[in-house]
Amino acid sequence: MQQITQDKAPMRAAMLANDVAFQRYAATRNGFPGGQFSPTAATEHLRTVCQVTSRRQLATDTAARQRFENMHTDFLIWSGRIQAPRKHG
Repeated sequence: MQQITQDKAPMRAAMLANDVAFQRYAATRNGFPGGQFSPTAATEHLRTVCQVTSRRQLATDTAARQRFENMHTDFLIWSGRIQAPRKHG
């Protein structure tokens, strides 16, 4: 999977909040399985998880961008867009 670059992270976050599958993911992660958030609520979920007040901070805050990448990967696995990594052992 391709890493989200620093300059593209805010734009990718904005696109994600408008993705219906992500809106369902955000609702599920907030205790509403089968529900769907609005783009505004999905954006708020994203800000909360990334611990930012603005998506623009994803371009300058390395820790926030890592949290975004982790959440994005979790979403991709949840939505079936990528497979979960295999656990060895």
